[in-house]
Formats: sequence, C-alpha cells, structure tokens
Amino acid sequence: MKKKQIDKIDDSDLENVQPQPPFFTPDRILAWTGIGLAAAAAFFPWYVFFNEDKFGMRVADGDRTRDLPHTGPREVFSVSPLAMTNRNKEDAPAPGELPDMLTTATVSEKGKEKQNNLAAGLEDQPFPGQTSFRLLHVSNGRALIEDGSGMYMVRVGSTLPDNARLTKIEQRDGEWMIETSSGKTYHPEK
Repeated sequence: MKKKQIDKIDDSDLENVQPQPPFFTPDRILAWTGIGLAAAAAFFPWYVFFNEDKFGMRVADGDRTRDLPHTGPREVFSVSPLAMTNRNKEDAPAPGELPDMLTTATVSEKGKEKQNNLAAGLEDQPFPGQTSFRLLHVSNGRALIEDGSGMYMVRVGSTLPDNARLTKIEQRDGEWMIETSSGKTYHPEK
C-alpha cells in the first residue's frame, strides 16, 4: 500500500480561508417555506378542478319519491276541542228561529242634509298626506326618485311617497318619464 503524501498547511494559508456559512439558516428556511406555500396555493385549485369527483358534494343516494308508506290509516288518539263539531240535535236552531236574511226596513232621510253640509266643507280642505317628489334618473326598468325624507329606487307597482303606485316607466320624445296611478306624470329635472 502506498502512503499518500500529506501536504503541509502553513498558518498563512489558514488566514485566507473563509468559513462557509451553514446551509440551513432561518432566513433560507422561511424563504423556502414561502415558496412552497405559494406553489401549493397556485396548483391546488387546478388539482381540485381536474379531480372534482374527490372534492364535490356527495348527495346521499336513496329513494327520491314522496310516496307514503303502504300502511293502513292510524287511529287518532287526541283531537283538538276546536276541531270537534257539535252533533247534538237539541242545540240546533228550529227552522223558525233562523235569522231573516231579507232586508225589509227603510232608512229615513232626516240626518242626511246635515251630513252633506259637513262633507262639502271637508272636500275643500287639502289632503294632509300629499307629498311631492321629483324624478332623478331612470335605468334598467327602475327609477330613482327623491322627496324630503330621502331617495328611493322604485319600479312599476311600487308605492310612491304620495301613496300612489308607479304604473309606467317609458321614454317619450327621447326623455324618460314615469306615470302614477293618480294620473300624474313626472319628468327628470334638469
């Protein structure tokens, strides 16, 4: 056997040698963990997409009919007292005791004049519930209106602030307008 010759190392050579840093430093571990998580986040949705039989919702197999079981009817054990009807013959009214459904009385005209005078005075008085609103915009079959208490998105059939219903949203002469059940039409203000 031949002996290998060992080179002698001088102390001057040791001064020039740099220590090699360890491979597994906390920074490298954290960086590789982040790269691994990013790769998993990128590829996992594709894995689910191509293997949806493993990840889909499983519906329990079973009978999907709504047939009742083939058993006979069951006896009723408790019945609500409200569901019971009275079958006693002595409590039934006699044919002569039934109320007469034919109106045979007359009503006098005595109080009608006073009532008409009161009603005439009330008709001149303005209705307190009338509120006005304005049309701001119309889009996609809906209208945006505004009154003193806020803005509202309405469509045909909606109740408006003046207690009327919206009956039409249409475009006339290039301008949108809405029509209410009270017959009023509103155009957007410019």
